Amino acid sequence: MKYILLLLTVISINSCGTDKKETADKETNKFKVEYKGALKNMMHKGDVSAKADLNDFETSEHFYALGALENLKGEIQIFDSKPFNTMVVDSVLTFDNSFSKKATLLVYASVSKWKSINIPNTVVIYEQLESYIEQAAKENQIQIDKPFPFLIEGTPKSFDWHVINWKDGDTEHSHEKHISSGLNGTIKNRQVEMLGFYSDSHHAIFTHHTTNMHIHVKTVDNKIAGHVDGLTLGEGMTLKLPDTK
Repeated sequence: MKYILLLLTVISINSCGTDKKETADKETNKFKVEYKGALKNMMHKGDVSAKADLNDFETSEHFYALGALENLKGEIQIFDSKPFNTMVVDSVLTFDNSFSKKATLLVYASVSKWKSINIPNTVVIYEQLESYIEQAAKENQIQIDKPFPFLIEGTPKSFDWHVINWKDGDTEHSHEKHISSGLNGTIKNRQVEMLGFYSDSHHAIFTHHTTNMHIHVKTVDNKIAGHVDGLTLGEGMTLKLPDTK
């Protein structure tokens, strides 16, 4: 009788351990996109005050985020819990690799595992990429009625970028003024890592009304990082989506 009780106890412990591991594995592969602030409040109300403190996310693992710094004084790019935030100081692009800043807009998610997908060479322009990401998400069991993050790696033929440096007290906002207020340019044939968030239901929140994507970029040599305004993909580029299996 004692032997049977001992055996049942061991089986029960092992079963609980397995259940906990399976639950942990399932939780590990889940992601949830969250955001603080909204584009419409900047554009229509001139509200550029802080809506999130990056310090709150310093201990978050596998954390990915993009957005704009408080008072629109720079861009936020965080790849796998490593900040590559950029600002314009004396007309020079400057990096801040800390969590010490605050954000007027922040879109974020924690993703521990990604699935790599080769982007067809026929996908070249921004609009084609947007359609392809939606298609690839469906094929990989990602719910497209909810926002999701993605990564793009490789060497695009070109990409247009900007880092905002908004003038204090200016309440007249437009996308064109956001681009021209700080530094901007076009980079060709440079290896990059891009972070984006896709949603067809967050227009004027964290995507502009003409697109379902909000993308930021970082060159792998860490010389340029900021908001993507346009792009032309190169051959052999890779799309990464959260691995939900």
